[in-house]
Amino acid sequence: MDRLKIGISACFLHPDAQRSVFAFKTLQYIEQSMAHWVMSAGALPVMIPSPEGDTARGDVGLDDYAQWLDGLVMHGGADVWPGSYGEEPLQPHWSGDRVRDEYEIALVKAFSAADKPVFGICRGLQLINVAFGGTLYQDISTQQPGALVHRDGQIYDNNFHTLDIVPGSRLSRLLPDASSYKINSIHHQGIKDLAPGFAVEARCPDDGMIEAIRLCGNDAGRPWVAAVQWHPEFHKPEQGVIDDAPILNDFLAAARATRS
Repeated sequence: MDRLKIGISACFLHPDAQRSVFAFKTLQYIEQSMAHWVMSAGALPVMIPSPEGDTARGDVGLDDYAQWLDGLVMHGGADVWPGSYGEEPLQPHWSGDRVRDEYEIALVKAFSAADKPVFGICRGLQLINVAFGGTLYQDISTQQPGALVHRDGQIYDNNFHTLDIVPGSRLSRLLPDASSYKINSIHHQGIKDLAPGFAVEARCPDDGMIEAIRLCGNDAGRPWVAAVQWHPEFHKPEQGVIDDAPILNDFLAAARATRS
């Protein structure tokens, strides 16, 4: 079988003297559940390591991965550095990961330039919005008092809320007969100003926070770029959540279309 090869952006662990293993080394990794989600539809997940850093050598670049792979999934993880969208951190612990931002923004640009589809999950949605000129709430509860609790560290991926999907959107066509519009919620940052050229495809009905976006004009020569704020790779049918398979399959269909 000619399987699709799907790149997954790496998470970073930077040198930390308090860490018991590889304390002085930079580690790049992906979560097991993310790889398994991509594999669930028969595609091959490939972690894309950053070519930058103090041990860098050789001439392999992100453009090489964009040419070789069929699509890109932007992983969840650390906060986005506020400087990436022209702000100062409101609190030191919301400083995010500038190194990872620069790597992932370059990834988005490389795959978009190669006309390969890009799909973002959680941080991935936020990073895509920033990469195309949008901004974020550094902390929803601080900047939007009265908003729903979108991240509960005690119950983590068992924190759920419902979803309002925009009628007529691509997402509404992918999920027309969903028996549930329940999703997990594991984020304290979110979209403030939507990037130019993007459309909102879903919101949280309780506070209006943006939960899904898509670059307009995917069928008119513009790159295929879409993202969701929740974690489909954490969803289990017994939780009564939406079936994310149509979303994954739509992304993979776009990836396969680039081969023709």
